[in-house]
Amino acid sequence: MTNRVGIYGGTFDPPHNAHIRVAAAALEQFALSEVIFVPTGLAPDKSSEVELSKEHRYRMVSSAVHGMKRVSVSRIEMDRPGPSYTVDTLREMREDYPQGICFVIGADRMLHIDSWKEADELLRLVPFIVAPRLDVPMNAFARPPFDAARVFVLEMEKIDVSSTELREAAHRGESIDRWIPAAVAAYIREHGLYGVPSRSH
Repeated sequence: MTNRVGIYGGTFDPPHNAHIRVAAAALEQFALSEVIFVPTGLAPDKSSEVELSKEHRYRMVSSAVHGMKRVSVSRIEMDRPGPSYTVDTLREMREDYPQGICFVIGADRMLHIDSWKEADELLRLVPFIVAPRLDVPMNAFARPPFDAARVFVLEMEKIDVSSTELREAAHRGESIDRWIPAAVAAYIREHGLYGVPSRSH
């Protein structure tokens, strides 16, 4: 895995502190050369759950990782017309990074990857770095179809927060600042996102 580029896909609606911890852990534990966040444009599997425009999500991720070494953000899926499929993204990015790539993913999303486009091919295409979650037993990935993949589990505290939960909390009027980077919290207030009163009002 040394020197590979980690591709970290997701809707990031919004990006939260656990996303940052996962990226940092992947860099350190697997000696990756870089982690690239890839916000989805139109996600075929989660389109009904995406609240914000791709531009808002891209800018939030960019602000969240600003100043982090060996971490960047790609517009590859955002600028692609139509639905974005991970297998297509990885095929394209594999050509751009001859040193090799891997896919960074949360255990909750990995659990349902068999419903993704060309899932069998996707599982064989690149190694996977999986971030553990409280609600997902990690032995699930020792069974088919995951046994066809090269799965590496991050050694870190299990993630117990999701973007969906944060959106719902914000809409209830609860502060989510403790769960998200300060720059993301400032962006949300500046633009009045997720029902948070705009700073200009």
